[in-house]
Amino acid sequence: MKKLTIYKMLFLALIFSFISNKTFSQTIEQDPKIDALLKEKRKINTGITINDLYKIQIFNGKKDEALKTLNEFKGHFKEIDGTMIYNNPTFKVWVGSFKTRIEAENALLEIKKKYPLALLIKPNK
Repeated sequence: MKKLTIYKMLFLALIFSFISNKTFSQTIEQDPKIDALLKEKRKINTGITINDLYKIQIFNGKKDEALKTLNEFKGHFKEIDGTMIYNNPTFKVWVGSFKTRIEAENALLEIKKKYPLALLIKPNK
């Protein structure tokens, strides 16, 4: 008798879950114009790269030294971002993302006080 009521309860719970799933589910219809807009945005984004910006290279060498230099730089120049790049066979530390050469040269003057071998670069695409 108890098994029968347990089975009835499970059966009713199962039926209720199917009904509520059907009742409360949502269907989303996407406007085809959104797909066209996304394709257009992807075309525009391919022309925009970080390589159109000027950067300053402050180090070129071994990985451990590059990581140490990057961490040291971030401690001294908190407002300028930096990254480590691997270019076979060496690691490079690039800092900044400057839109104009004048901005980059002004920053280079400050950075050269701490890193005298720093140089201005414009990475290739």
